[in-house]
Amino acid sequence: MSKVVKSLCIISIIAFAMFSSPDLRAADQELLGAGATFPQPLYSKMFDAYNQQYKVKINYQGIGSGGGINQLIKKTVDFGGTDAFMTEKELKEAGATVLHIPTCLGAVVVTYNLPENPKLIFTPELIAGIFMGKIKKWNDPQITSVNPNVKLPDLTISVVHRADGSGTTYIFSEYLTRATKEWKENMGTGKSLKWPAGMIGQKGNPGVAGYVKQTPGAVGYVELLYALQNKMAFGNVRNKSGKVIEPTIKAVSAAANVKIPDDTNVSLTNTDAADGYPISGFTWLIFYKEQNYGGRSLERAETLAKMLLWMVSDGQKYVEPLQYAPLSKEATAKSLKLVRSMTYSGKPILK
Repeated sequence: MSKVVKSLCIISIIAFAMFSSPDLRAADQELLGAGATFPQPLYSKMFDAYNQQYKVKINYQGIGSGGGINQLIKKTVDFGGTDAFMTEKELKEAGATVLHIPTCLGAVVVTYNLPENPKLIFTPELIAGIFMGKIKKWNDPQITSVNPNVKLPDLTISVVHRADGSGTTYIFSEYLTRATKEWKENMGTGKSLKWPAGMIGQKGNPGVAGYVKQTPGAVGYVELLYALQNKMAFGNVRNKSGKVIEPTIKAVSAAANVKIPDDTNVSLTNTDAADGYPISGFTWLIFYKEQNYGGRSLERAETLAKMLLWMVSDGQKYVEPLQYAPLSKEATAKSLKLVRSMTYSGKPILK
């Protein structure tokens, strides 16, 4: 064998070894996620930054919290995204322990399309009346009495809601269930609700925001950033303490001044905090504690665990610029502990 041929063979062997290395395969791995649209703008930024830094591609599809939970249960994604903690039924369907880690907090706002888009104040009773279809005109006395200094038009209210299984709907409906007896008795809390006839359903936060923006007289509920990005009007809300609260990062953080349980299953709606915005909530990433399932490699499990650690630590620097509230020290500590509890064949994934 000539020296040239020998050299080419050696180069080929080295190249094969490099590209079949478990570490490099893990680095180039594409993780799959799906679920909540509530945090999707933040996740898009985070996953792009993580890919640039660590060369790990993360494909996240915003299909709603219900879809994210279903996809995780079916084991077609590495992780799901949800704004509603999984129910006992869903956890049972998963067939194995599912962990939840919060990644940020956000505000659900009532957004609307009116001439000159005045700043409105909403009470829980007013929101319930509008979204139950009982208040049908923008100049209804129930609205004008709360907003006496605003000239409201004789315009029909077109109510827009989520058509998909939605954590945003869950936060919104849980708030109204806690804040008003009428909503609790007639509508209740859920990712999907039985809405009155004649209301318009749209998929995802982008779908609701888009329809409201294009339709005079429309009203809907979306995560704050969608209203800000689309330059849409949104109201302030009178909280349990009787204070009218603007949905700011500070007001959302105030609502989150609660004890975080070890599993992080906590609700922030209808807060007792005097300065807290009442329609606030966590959003979670969900994943299986035991990662050796469905032919998954240890390298893929390690890639997922490292990405999750980064999101609740270094990745938090991307939260506030996108108008979400960052995790508290307590929430971060609980999340880190949960990620470090992940196993592969019963052994800890992260040392």
